[in-house]
Amino acid sequence: MQETKKKEIIGWTIPVDLPKLGLTGIIAKIDTGANYCTLHCHHITIIEKAGKPILCFNLLDPSHAGYTDITKQFKVYTEKSIKNSFGDTEKRYLIKTSIRIHGRRIRTLVSLTDRGSMKYPMLLGRKLLRNKFIVDVSQKSIE
Repeated sequence: MQETKKKEIIGWTIPVDLPKLGLTGIIAKIDTGANYCTLHCHHITIIEKAGKPILCFNLLDPSHAGYTDITKQFKVYTEKSIKNSFGDTEKRYLIKTSIRIHGRRIRTLVSLTDRGSMKYPMLLGRKLLRNKFIVDVSQKSIE
């Protein structure tokens, strides 16, 4: 018989770490309507090195406390059409990385987009939440 892990209850926002990206304590908003996690980035471009495409981007923006102005580079990424919150379809790059939530490390896909006009720099989507968490929308953040 397969053992099921107990699902953790979280609020509609939660602090998360993205260790491979060097980010800690980013406040993410839970978005059960989104499939994927989304992270605020800017200057998202593809460059060529030795004839191979490299995804380059800067995390967050200068107005955010966690901004470092360091360009991240990923050799492995995917491109996907994703419907944004306004119902428009846009092409986004997705990277595989890990997210740490309450000490729990979870590997996931994260889409990169400019969320500069949004209050929260990161959204956590259903694929990350599924079978791991229950969202209590009456709570802003459960520590």
